[in-house]
Amino acid sequence: MESRNVPEKKFSTGVITATVWQNQGKGRNGEIVGYRTVSLQRRYKDKNGVWQTANSLRVNDLPRASLVLQKAYEYLVLREQATASDYEVDEDIIEEVI
Repeated sequence: MESRNVPEKKFSTGVITATVWQNQGKGRNGEIVGYRTVSLQRRYKDKNGVWQTANSLRVNDLPRASLVLQKAYEYLVLREQATASDYEVDEDIIEEVI
């Protein structure tokens, strides 16, 4: 049975959505490694009133796209920092993240 890839996190504003996906692939050593990707989509209703998805953006979509992409980036960076701190604890070095 094949497992379906489900979104890890979604950031939306209006009809613009950035989705974070957890993926797996083979690393250089042939071992399975995890990595994340982000997809950006715009939803719209076609002439029949049916919701559709597009990867192209209009000029007025750009500020919203920027916002959801920034939120996705923050999520990924903060998640990476939290994961790294779980494995590497050095009490002599205290760093403030701004």
